[in-house]
Amino acid sequence: MSATGRDTTGPGTAGTRRIEAAFRDAGVTGYLHAADIDTGREVGLRADAPVVLASVFKVPLLVAFYRQVADGVLDPTEQLTLRPQDRTAGPTGLSALLDEVRVSLRDLACLMIAVSDNASADVLLERVGLDAVNAAAADLGLRRTRVEGSGRDLFETLLADAEADSFGEVWERLDEPGVLDRLRALDPVLTSRSTPREMTRLLGAVWRDEAAPAAECAAMRRLFGLQVWPHRLSSGFPFDDVVVSGKTGTLPTIRNEVGVVEYPDGGRYAVAVFTRSLLPNAVLPQADAVIGTSARLAVESLRRTP
Repeated sequence: MSATGRDTTGPGTAGTRRIEAAFRDAGVTGYLHAADIDTGREVGLRADAPVVLASVFKVPLLVAFYRQVADGVLDPTEQLTLRPQDRTAGPTGLSALLDEVRVSLRDLACLMIAVSDNASADVLLERVGLDAVNAAAADLGLRRTRVEGSGRDLFETLLADAEADSFGEVWERLDEPGVLDRLRALDPVLTSRSTPREMTRLLGAVWRDEAAPAAECAAMRRLFGLQVWPHRLSSGFPFDDVVVSGKTGTLPTIRNEVGVVEYPDGGRYAVAVFTRSLLPNAVLPQADAVIGTSARLAVESLRRTP
C-alpha cells in the first residue's frame, strides 16, 4: 500500500477510486480491505494503516475463547452468576439488564457478538486473559493486532480524557476545543488496534477452519451470523440469497464493521471497513451506510476479476 493510500494490491485502481469517492461523499476517512477467502484475490484502500478496533476487539477475543475451548482450558457450558453492580456499562445485552443473571460462557460469547454486549465481553476477557488474546493473534500471524484492555477500561479512559461523568457527556463535549485530540481511545497507537488487512486475514482463517478446530470455527461463524445490526455492512447487500455475517465497532467519530459476505454461487469474501468521521455527531447515517456501499464496491470488484 502506498503512502498516499492508493491501492497497490487489488485488481486495479478504478474500483478503489470509486471507494475513495464514496468515503469522501460520506464525510469520512475510510480504510478498507476485502479478500476472496478461497482464492486470495484482494482489494484495499489504506489496508495496512493502523485503525482503532473499538468493539471489533471482540473478534480476536472470540477466537482466543474458542481456541481455549478446543484445548480444554475452558468449558463453554460453565455457568456464571453475574450481579448488575459488577457488570460493565453499555446499552445492550447484560449491560442493560437490572437483575442478577445466570449464564454460560458460550452464551456470553453469543451476546458479545450478536448485540455487542460490553458486560459479556469483559467477563469473557477476564476468563480468557488479555495475554492469551494477544498470543492467539500473534500465533495467527497478526503482528499488528493488539487488544490493550477491556470495555470497562476503554469507557473509563474516555471519561477521564473528556473530563466527563457519563458517556453522554463525552458526546456533548466533543465540540469543545481540544477534547477530541486528547481522547486516547481514538488513537490507534494508544488503544486496541489492528489493520483492515489483518482483520480480513483473521476472518478468512475462521471461515477456512484455520483459526481453531472445525467445530469451534463453525460455532464462531454461527455467532457472526446472529449479529443484529443491519445499517452498516449488511446495508450494501440487500439480497435474500446473500448472507452477511459481521461485527461492528463504534466510538465517537469511529464507525467500523468487519465481516464475511457469502453468495449463493459459493463466493466468500472477507471485508473490513474502518471509518473516521469529520463530524462528532452521534447519529450520522451516511457514515454508517458508506460501510455497506464501500464493501459492495470492493466485493463487486473481486467478483469481476477472472
